[in-house]
Amino acid sequence: MTIADEPRPASQETGSGVLARTVAVLEAIENGSRSLATITRATGLSKTTTQRLLKSLEAYGFLVSGGGRAYRLGPRLLRIAAASLHQVPLREVAQPTLRRLAASTGETAQLWVRSIGGRVCIDVVQSSSELRAIVEIGTELPVTAGSAGKIFMAWAPPAARSEMVERATAVTENTPTGETLERQLNLARRNGWASSAGERQPGVGSVSAPILGPHGELLAVLSIAGPTTRITRIGARRFAPGVMEAAREMERALGVRTLTS
Repeated sequence: MTIADEPRPASQETGSGVLARTVAVLEAIENGSRSLATITRATGLSKTTTQRLLKSLEAYGFLVSGGGRAYRLGPRLLRIAAASLHQVPLREVAQPTLRRLAASTGETAQLWVRSIGGRVCIDVVQSSSELRAIVEIGTELPVTAGSAGKIFMAWAPPAARSEMVERATAVTENTPTGETLERQLNLARRNGWASSAGERQPGVGSVSAPILGPHGELLAVLSIAGPTTRITRIGARRFAPGVMEAAREMERALGVRTLTS
Protein backbone atom coordinates (compact mmCIF):
# COMPACT_ATOMS: atom_id res chain seq x y z
CA MET A 1 0.00 0.00 0.00
CA THR A 2 1.41 3.40 -1.02
CA ILE A 3 0.13 6.65 0.43
CA ALA A 4 1.09 9.94 -1.25
CA ASP A 5 3.11 12.10 1.10
CA GLU A 6 2.86 15.51 -0.58
CA PRO A 7 2.80 18.60 1.62
CA ARG A 8 -0.68 20.00 2.16
CA PRO A 9 -2.18 22.96 4.01
CA ALA A 10 -2.63 22.53 7.74
CA SER A 11 -6.41 22.75 7.30
CA GLN A 12 -6.33 19.62 5.13
CA GLU A 13 -4.01 17.64 7.43
CA THR A 14 -6.94 16.22 9.37
CA GLY A 15 -9.06 13.11 9.79
CA SER A 16 -8.79 10.91 6.73
CA GLY A 17 -5.28 12.02 5.74
CA VAL A 18 -3.69 11.25 9.11
CA LEU A 19 -5.75 8.08 9.45
CA ALA A 20 -4.67 6.81 6.02
CA ARG A 21 -1.02 7.34 6.90
CA THR A 22 -1.45 5.63 10.27
CA VAL A 23 -3.18 2.64 8.70
CA ALA A 24 -0.41 2.39 6.10
CA VAL A 25 2.18 2.19 8.87
CA LEU A 26 0.22 -0.46 10.79
CA GLU A 27 -0.29 -2.53 7.62
CA ALA A 28 3.45 -2.44 6.98
CA ILE A 29 4.04 -4.00 10.41
CA GLU A 30 1.09 -6.37 10.82
CA ASN A 31 2.98 -9.44 9.55
CA GLY A 32 6.06 -8.94 11.71
CA SER A 33 8.54 -6.41 13.07
CA ARG A 34 9.98 -3.93 10.56
CA SER A 35 12.74 -1.33 10.57
CA LEU A 36 12.18 2.37 9.91
CA ALA A 37 13.69 2.05 6.45
CA THR A 38 11.46 -0.90 5.55
CA ILE A 39 8.32 0.88 6.79
CA THR A 40 9.27 4.02 4.87
CA ARG A 41 9.67 2.05 1.64
CA ALA A 42 6.46 0.07 2.17
CA THR A 43 4.28 3.11 2.84
CA GLY A 44 5.83 5.58 0.43
CA LEU A 45 5.91 8.16 3.20
CA SER A 46 8.87 10.40 3.92
CA LYS A 47 11.28 9.37 6.64
CA THR A 48 10.25 12.38 8.76
CA THR A 49 6.53 11.57 8.53
CA THR A 50 7.15 7.88 9.19
CA GLN A 51 9.22 8.65 12.29
CA ARG A 52 6.56 11.03 13.61
CA LEU A 53 3.79 8.45 13.18
CA LEU A 54 5.90 5.67 14.72
CA LYS A 55 6.67 7.77 17.79
CA SER A 56 3.01 8.67 18.25
CA LEU A 57 1.85 5.06 17.86
CA GLU A 58 4.55 3.91 20.28
CA ALA A 59 3.56 6.56 22.82
CA TYR A 60 -0.02 5.27 22.82
CA GLY A 61 1.04 1.63 23.09
CA PHE A 62 -0.01 0.63 19.60
CA LEU A 63 3.60 -0.16 18.64
CA VAL A 64 6.73 -1.14 20.50
CA SER A 65 10.32 -0.82 19.34
CA GLY A 66 12.98 -3.41 20.06
CA GLY A 67 16.66 -3.78 19.42
CA GLY A 68 17.91 -2.17 16.23
CA ARG A 69 14.87 0.14 16.20
CA ALA A 70 12.61 -2.52 14.70
CA TYR A 71 8.92 -1.86 15.34
CA ARG A 72 6.18 -4.39 16.04
CA LEU A 73 2.54 -4.31 17.11
CA GLY A 74 2.12 -3.24 20.71
CA PRO A 75 0.10 -4.63 23.62
CA ARG A 76 -2.69 -2.05 23.39
CA LEU A 77 -3.48 -2.96 19.80
CA LEU A 78 -3.39 -6.66 20.64
CA ARG A 79 -5.77 -6.09 23.58
CA ILE A 80 -8.20 -4.30 21.29
CA ALA A 81 -8.00 -7.15 18.78
CA ALA A 82 -8.60 -9.76 21.48
CA ALA A 83 -11.56 -7.80 22.88
CA SER A 84 -13.15 -7.54 19.43
CA LEU A 85 -13.12 -11.32 19.06
CA HIS A 86 -15.29 -11.70 22.14
CA GLN A 87 -17.78 -9.22 20.71
CA VAL A 88 -18.29 -11.19 17.48
CA PRO A 89 -21.08 -13.77 17.93
CA LEU A 90 -19.40 -17.14 17.35
CA ARG A 91 -22.62 -18.69 16.07
CA GLU A 92 -23.06 -15.97 13.45
CA VAL A 93 -19.54 -16.53 12.18
CA ALA A 94 -19.76 -20.32 12.43
CA GLN A 95 -22.96 -21.07 10.50
CA PRO A 96 -21.56 -20.84 6.93
CA THR A 97 -18.52 -22.91 7.91
CA LEU A 98 -20.62 -25.55 9.68
CA ARG A 99 -22.91 -25.89 6.66
CA ARG A 100 -19.97 -26.34 4.30
CA LEU A 101 -18.26 -28.82 6.62
CA ALA A 102 -21.42 -30.92 7.03
CA ALA A 103 -21.97 -30.93 3.26
CA SER A 104 -18.37 -31.85 2.39
CA THR A 105 -18.04 -34.64 4.99
CA GLY A 106 -21.62 -35.89 5.10
CA GLU A 107 -21.42 -35.83 8.91
CA THR A 108 -22.90 -33.67 11.66
CA ALA A 109 -20.83 -30.50 12.23
CA GLN A 110 -20.70 -28.98 15.73
CA LEU A 111 -19.25 -25.98 17.51
CA TRP A 112 -18.23 -26.42 21.16
CA VAL A 113 -17.17 -23.99 23.87
CA ARG A 114 -16.03 -24.61 27.43
CA SER A 115 -18.64 -24.59 30.18
CA ILE A 116 -18.36 -24.78 33.96
CA GLY A 117 -19.27 -28.46 33.96
CA GLY A 118 -17.53 -29.53 30.76
CA ARG A 119 -18.25 -28.45 27.18
CA VAL A 120 -21.43 -27.23 25.55
CA CYS A 121 -22.59 -27.29 21.92
CA ILE A 122 -23.53 -23.77 20.81
CA ASP A 123 -24.26 -24.51 17.15
CA VAL A 124 -24.77 -27.55 14.94
CA VAL A 125 -25.63 -28.53 11.39
CA GLN A 126 -27.03 -32.05 11.28
CA SER A 127 -25.90 -34.63 8.73
CA SER A 128 -28.35 -35.34 5.92
CA SER A 129 -27.65 -39.06 6.29
CA GLU A 130 -30.37 -41.24 7.78
CA LEU A 131 -27.78 -42.80 10.09
CA ARG A 132 -26.13 -39.89 11.88
CA ALA A 133 -24.92 -38.55 15.20
CA ILE A 134 -27.55 -36.23 16.67
CA VAL A 135 -26.41 -33.48 19.01
CA GLU A 136 -28.69 -30.58 19.88
CA ILE A 137 -27.68 -26.99 20.61
CA GLY A 138 -27.23 -26.65 24.36
CA THR A 139 -26.06 -30.24 24.85
CA GLU A 140 -23.43 -30.36 27.60
CA LEU A 141 -20.93 -33.21 27.65
CA PRO A 142 -17.85 -34.10 29.74
CA VAL A 143 -14.59 -32.52 28.72
CA THR A 144 -12.64 -35.69 29.55
CA ALA A 145 -14.04 -37.90 26.76
CA GLY A 146 -14.44 -37.58 23.00
CA SER A 147 -12.33 -35.79 20.40
CA ALA A 148 -13.63 -32.30 21.27
CA GLY A 149 -12.78 -32.98 24.91
CA LYS A 150 -9.25 -33.94 23.91
CA ILE A 151 -8.81 -30.59 22.17
CA PHE A 152 -10.03 -28.70 25.24
CA MET A 153 -7.62 -30.68 27.42
CA ALA A 154 -4.69 -30.46 25.01
CA TRP A 155 -4.89 -26.65 24.86
CA ALA A 156 -5.60 -26.15 28.56
CA PRO A 157 -2.96 -24.59 30.86
CA PRO A 158 -0.59 -27.29 32.21
CA ALA A 159 -2.05 -27.37 35.73
CA ALA A 160 -5.65 -27.59 34.49
CA ARG A 161 -4.68 -30.22 31.93
CA SER A 162 -3.00 -32.39 34.58
CA GLU A 163 -6.04 -32.11 36.82
CA MET A 164 -8.40 -33.16 34.02
CA VAL A 165 -6.23 -36.13 33.07
CA GLU A 166 -6.12 -37.25 36.70
CA ARG A 167 -9.90 -37.20 37.10
CA ALA A 168 -10.70 -38.69 33.69
CA THR A 169 -12.61 -41.97 34.01
CA ALA A 170 -13.64 -44.48 31.36
CA VAL A 171 -17.24 -44.04 30.20
CA THR A 172 -16.89 -46.81 27.60
CA GLU A 173 -14.38 -49.61 27.15
CA ASN A 174 -12.59 -47.43 24.58
CA THR A 175 -12.19 -44.26 26.66
CA PRO A 176 -8.49 -43.43 27.09
CA THR A 177 -7.32 -42.47 30.59
CA GLY A 178 -4.06 -41.93 32.43
CA GLU A 179 -0.85 -42.21 30.40
CA THR A 180 -2.73 -43.28 27.27
CA LEU A 181 -4.83 -40.12 27.39
CA GLU A 182 -1.75 -38.00 28.05
CA ARG A 183 -0.05 -39.43 24.95
CA GLN A 184 -3.13 -38.74 22.84
CA LEU A 185 -3.27 -35.14 24.08
CA ASN A 186 0.38 -34.63 23.13
CA LEU A 187 -0.38 -36.06 19.70
CA ALA A 188 -3.44 -33.82 19.29
CA ARG A 189 -1.40 -30.75 20.19
CA ARG A 190 1.33 -31.74 17.74
CA ASN A 191 -1.00 -32.64 14.84
CA GLY A 192 -3.61 -29.93 15.38
CA TRP A 193 -6.55 -32.34 15.54
CA ALA A 194 -7.96 -35.24 17.55
CA SER A 195 -10.27 -38.16 16.90
CA SER A 196 -12.31 -40.63 18.88
CA ALA A 197 -14.17 -43.83 18.06
CA GLY A 198 -16.64 -45.11 20.63
CA GLU A 199 -14.76 -43.32 23.41
CA ARG A 200 -17.63 -41.23 24.76
CA GLN A 201 -20.56 -43.20 23.38
CA PRO A 202 -20.43 -46.64 21.74
CA GLY A 203 -20.89 -46.45 18.00
CA VAL A 204 -20.09 -42.74 17.68
CA GLY A 205 -16.87 -41.38 16.17
CA SER A 206 -15.68 -37.81 15.82
CA VAL A 207 -12.88 -35.58 14.57
CA SER A 208 -12.14 -32.17 16.13
CA ALA A 209 -9.81 -29.19 15.63
CA PRO A 210 -9.14 -26.06 17.69
CA ILE A 211 -10.24 -22.54 16.80
CA LEU A 212 -7.45 -20.35 18.19
CA GLY A 213 -7.24 -16.70 19.16
CA PRO A 214 -4.48 -14.21 18.31
CA HIS A 215 -2.20 -15.43 21.11
CA GLY A 216 -2.81 -19.14 20.50
CA GLU A 217 -5.53 -19.35 23.16
CA LEU A 218 -8.41 -21.75 22.56
CA LEU A 219 -11.63 -19.97 21.59
CA ALA A 220 -13.78 -22.95 20.59
CA VAL A 221 -13.63 -26.44 19.09
CA LEU A 222 -14.99 -27.46 15.70
CA SER A 223 -16.07 -31.08 15.28
CA ILE A 224 -17.74 -33.56 13.01
CA ALA A 225 -19.46 -36.63 14.44
CA GLY A 226 -21.00 -39.73 12.93
CA PRO A 227 -21.29 -43.49 13.28
CA THR A 228 -18.06 -45.44 13.76
CA THR A 229 -18.91 -47.36 10.60
CA ARG A 230 -17.89 -44.16 8.78
CA ILE A 231 -15.57 -42.42 11.27
CA THR A 232 -13.17 -45.10 12.44
CA ARG A 233 -10.00 -44.58 14.44
CA ILE A 234 -7.89 -45.07 11.31
CA GLY A 235 -10.38 -43.57 8.86
CA ALA A 236 -10.50 -40.33 10.85
CA ARG A 237 -7.29 -39.27 9.11
CA ARG A 238 -9.12 -38.56 5.87
CA PHE A 239 -11.49 -36.16 7.63
CA ALA A 240 -8.80 -34.30 9.58
CA PRO A 241 -7.59 -31.92 6.80
CA GLY A 242 -11.14 -30.73 6.09
CA VAL A 243 -11.94 -30.15 9.76
CA MET A 244 -8.67 -28.25 10.31
CA GLU A 245 -9.25 -26.09 7.23
CA ALA A 246 -12.77 -25.30 8.45
CA ALA A 247 -11.29 -24.22 11.80
CA ARG A 248 -8.79 -21.96 9.99
CA GLU A 249 -11.70 -20.56 7.96
CA MET A 250 -13.43 -19.59 11.18
CA GLU A 251 -10.25 -17.96 12.47
CA ARG A 252 -10.10 -15.88 9.29
CA ALA A 253 -13.76 -14.90 9.74
CA LEU A 254 -12.93 -13.81 13.28
CA GLY A 255 -9.97 -11.79 12.05
CA VAL A 256 -7.38 -14.00 13.74
CA ARG A 257 -5.79 -15.10 10.46
CA THR A 258 -5.29 -13.46 7.09
CA LEU A 259 -6.15 -15.19 3.84
CA THR A 260 -2.49 -16.05 3.29
CA SER A 261 -1.73 -17.44 6.74
